Amino acid sequence: MKLADTCAVITGGASGLGAATARHFRDRGAAVTLFDRDRDRGAALAAEIGATFAEVDVTDEASVAAGLAAARAAMGRITAAVNCAGIATAERTLGRTGPHDLASYRRTIDVNLVGTFNVARLAAAEMAGNDGAERGVIVNTASVAAFDGQKGQAAYAASKAGIAGMSLPLARDLASFGIRVCAIAPGIFATPMLTALPEEVQAGLAADVTFPKRLGDPAEYAALAAFIVECGYLNGETIRLDGALRMR
Repeated sequence: MKLADTCAVITGGASGLGAATARHFRDRGAAVTLFDRDRDRGAALAAEIGATFAEVDVTDEASVAAGLAAARAAMGRITAAVNCAGIATAERTLGRTGPHDLASYRRTIDVNLVGTFNVARLAAAEMAGNDGAERGVIVNTASVAAFDGQKGQAAYAASKAGIAGMSLPLARDLASFGIRVCAIAPGIFATPMLTALPEEVQAGLAADVTFPKRLGDPAEYAALAAFIVECGYLNGETIRLDGALRMR
């Protein structure tokens, strides 16, 4: 599948990894529809890069279905879905104020894992109607926390481990429809959440990366997502994109 012929839906497209992916895909000629809850930022970016925007809550079935219908109407079809929407929480299983808040744990799982699956399953239903042997590609976002999560990451690591764990079953489920599924497991990336930290904190995080000793550039995530779309034999895999980082 050539990126120039791709019609992609990108969740979390208003900022961070999603925004970088949207820019890269559009630069390579793909049609793009951004999904995000941030209407102002999402609509502004879409207007800037020549994409379409839909206000979507990935945890809500009706919201995602409406967004996909709008994307199909704007682009004619959907051949790729890149799931970048997610939240991060930091809370220990047992802290000074008591046990981990169950509502925040459920919310993290709901947005990161259930939201990803919700978009993947509904996007797959759209892709199945396309012509050709290869009808679509789904790229999900896991994290290195799926494999070596740190203190305070029980909820986040569980959500991302779920994404990594479902990559192969999803690929097997969707093989008969000509749809490939992969996941990317980013390390420490220069997203708005991290670039808001003091420079000395960012430098400390970068020092743990094996090589190169820096934060990842969201454009590098975007380039890998584009490679997955175009590499027709890549399927069912979770790819670490982390500079050989292994979290302490």
